[in-house]
Amino acid sequence: MADTPELLDLAGIGAGPFNLSIAALADGLPTLSTRFFDRQKRYVWHEGMMLPDTHLQTGFLKDLVTAIDPTSRWSFLNYLVQHRRFYRFLNAELSTVSRAEFSDYLRWAAEGLDNVWLDHSVREIDHDGEHFQLRTDTRAFRARHLCLGSGKTPWLPAFAREHQSERCLHAESIAWHARDFTNQRVVIVGGGQSGADIFINALRGHWGPPKSLHWLSRRRNFQPLDETAFTNEYFTPGYTSQFARLEDDVRRREVNAQKYASDGITPAALSGIYQTLYHRFDVMNEPRWAHLLPHREAVDMTRVGNGFMLDARHGMTGGLERFDADVVIFATGFESSLPECMAPLLDRIQRDAHGEPSMGDHFMLDWQGGGDSRLYAVNAGRTRYGIAEPQLSLMAWRSAVILNHLSGEPHFDLEDDPGPVAWSPMGRESS
Repeated sequence: MADTPELLDLAGIGAGPFNLSIAALADGLPTLSTRFFDRQKRYVWHEGMMLPDTHLQTGFLKDLVTAIDPTSRWSFLNYLVQHRRFYRFLNAELSTVSRAEFSDYLRWAAEGLDNVWLDHSVREIDHDGEHFQLRTDTRAFRARHLCLGSGKTPWLPAFAREHQSERCLHAESIAWHARDFTNQRVVIVGGGQSGADIFINALRGHWGPPKSLHWLSRRRNFQPLDETAFTNEYFTPGYTSQFARLEDDVRRREVNAQKYASDGITPAALSGIYQTLYHRFDVMNEPRWAHLLPHREAVDMTRVGNGFMLDARHGMTGGLERFDADVVIFATGFESSLPECMAPLLDRIQRDAHGEPSMGDHFMLDWQGGGDSRLYAVNAGRTRYGIAEPQLSLMAWRSAVILNHLSGEPHFDLEDDPGPVAWSPMGRESS
């Protein structure tokens, strides 16, 4: 008779920062049996975008655990202490953490947590009416509940997909291989932080001196991240909780209006780019081979010999511009998608009017046929919980919400004093 597969209270698919946060907080709850599976053998966070001098947009205290449990041994401050560089970190007076250091912090946590299993790909998930059934490459497991944290997939415009190669690539893979842009015509598409990071590295010759460098953005300008104090109130539990209670059309309207609170370029990066451009082309009088081109939407591309011709529509004139390129890099973001291992359950997951998985309270997906089993998801509810959902800012709070709900006990204090901004109505409302 075959052994009965191990039964877990919670199985996590993926161990990126969001599920890793749940794993770290669950480490202090011995009554819960949790396991988080990740296919990586050597833990690296966004390895393909690990470029020199790139930084997070959030402060280091918004780590895996500190906002909920500052005494946890999995805090970033403890990581610094354990690596004997606490004082040097303070002396460096860093306003934000580099991607390289934060990735190493996540690796340290992932490798230290007993409930995180690296090099374990989940191949298939089904449900037998009582428990989730998980199959990895080597073992089978049962789980009362599931949390999806497998991340998002790179998004490319449809016209670019047939050309995808080492010369037509998404930004998420830029650092996977050594590259040589020497004397190449390079075009970057996408005006967010990733586009800025790639542009500044290309401008400074990280991949060799290009022949030309064009940076296109469909945004009206190279917009800064709005990180003022009142805008950062969007990234608080109080705002997120009241936002989730709004009507769907109102939530979508507000998310669109708040775009640059989460999707702009850091002022430091913009200043660095402008200063470099000024020094190179105005002070040192280099021929102007680098060009910033806002209000252009890439609409088509064709192969020309070993290179490409990229068509872009000008946002003010409506006319088409054409750019010859040897290399095209699309910094065009990511899209949500359920992992392939969920295929047996896809027809049980409810979709909203926009075709996206429908998310309810406590970061749970709406699904049928699972008895008492809950299906949680992280980084999947931007239009339900607001612009903070895909950011690091509230990941510890969200993890605590999930763990409290999962266990049915208030292990973590989720109360917060009201801030200076009254988001909900205070006076009389008349209709």
